[in-house]
Amino acid sequence: MQPELARKERTLREIIRGFGRVVVAFSGGVDSALVLHVATQELGENAIGITAQSASLPEREEAAAAATARASGAQHEVIVTHEVEDPAYAANPPNRCYFCKRELYGRLVEIAVSRGGAVVVDGFNRDDASDWRPGRKAAREFGVRSPLAEAAFGKDDVRALAHHLGLSVWDKPAMACLSSRFPYGTAITLELLAQVERAERAVLDAGLRECRVRHHGEVARIEVPVDCVPLLVEPARRERIAEGVRAAGYRYVTIDLDGYVSGGFNR
Repeated sequence: MQPELARKERTLREIIRGFGRVVVAFSGGVDSALVLHVATQELGENAIGITAQSASLPEREEAAAAATARASGAQHEVIVTHEVEDPAYAANPPNRCYFCKRELYGRLVEIAVSRGGAVVVDGFNRDDASDWRPGRKAAREFGVRSPLAEAAFGKDDVRALAHHLGLSVWDKPAMACLSSRFPYGTAITLELLAQVERAERAVLDAGLRECRVRHHGEVARIEVPVDCVPLLVEPARRERIAEGVRAAGYRYVTIDLDGYVSGGFNR
């Protein structure tokens, strides 16, 4: 391990030990997985990961999160959140994530209080600050701590340490909630979330590791990393994907030649 990363790891462990008890907002991605793994090593039964189950979380992600927690020997629970039922969230304004995080962190604070005053922590790292993150307002309101950012971890640091510690998700692609597939102002409904999830499953089942299906009414706009576009248009795979996405409820299936861009609608 590089000396600078080793120094950051020591700092991260010191910060987490200082909390005494933690409730980790655990999505199953590499960031929160690293926090939960280290917290479990440092605090044992005084650390627990909580995953929020809702219509905006793909089923495959919930199952993957549970498997990741088991591999770390971590305590893990799933709670049900209802952000889609909040009219402020469902209207899909540019600060939609605030309303989601407000419900999530409110629930996690209740759990933290019931566990003897634990600290709620998340997987926010320093590189995340470069994107539009309205959910950070909710984190501040509820006193959520971000040990990765506090220990000066960027995304590359997170992946490097996760790999060093043997986490299987060290190179897992980022996964935003399904509501991020809709242009701001397009109302979020349970039916549309399910439609997008089915469409993305068709792309992933065809052998792509990472994708976004952006919803534009009857049009599905598929984003994959630019270097994967040739895979996407291989005749047999292309036909399979087009058939699966149309079966999900879209009339037109398109490919974005710019490739996948994190936070694409924030542009």
